Amino acid sequence: MKLAQTSALVICLLCAPGISLAADVKGDVEKAYAAWDAAFNKHDEKAIGASYVATAKLMPPTHQVASGPAEIEKFFAGLFASGVTDHKLEMIDAGGDDMVVFGTAKWSATGKDKEGKPSPFSGLATHVFERQADGSLKLRLQTFN
Repeated sequence: MKLAQTSALVICLLCAPGISLAADVKGDVEKAYAAWDAAFNKHDEKAIGASYVATAKLMPPTHQVASGPAEIEKFFAGLFASGVTDHKLEMIDAGGDDMVVFGTAKWSATGKDKEGKPSPFSGLATHVFERQADGSLKLRLQTFN
């Protein structure tokens, strides 16, 4: 009887990876967000570009879609040149499966107002990640307002 109960427990755990996967997904998205914020706050557009897959799309509020890491790097280099700093992503939710993961977040940053003084701004963001062979996440789609 004890063997049957143990076997049933093992089968349930193996057949229900969503329970442990959900916690792992949220942790993985938190790590991806922390790395992305660190690259942004160092004004390292190359590191930001490296966090996207080759076919990624960035859909910013300007409505000028950036495709692929090179165009995405160029977009963020423009933000850095205009003095945007102190970026922070705060996860609202995350989920997904072994291959595709989503994250939603509140974001904030500091820009400059018309007089060149620091001015905070913020919005919401949606991220779709692809899990890489090493288990890391790379962005496939990002949109923010």
